[in-house]
Amino acid sequence: MAVQQNRVTRSRRNMRRAHDALVASNPNECSSCGELKRPHHVCPSCGHYADREVVAQATEIDLEDDAA
Repeated sequence: MAVQQNRVTRSRRNMRRAHDALVASNPNECSSCGELKRPHHVCPSCGHYADREVVAQATEIDLEDDAA
């Protein structure tokens, strides 16, 4: 079983955790619709990536007609 040999001080413990902080996201503007999106990802609002449509966006769907 692992047993520590010496006590780890608060300073040394906190220095080890110095790189664990969360970083803020870096959103970019979509070139086709202007909405904010994550870099190198498909735009969730229009479905474009690198100036071409990758995901076709469905039009308004009425769920009551589809269920019947």
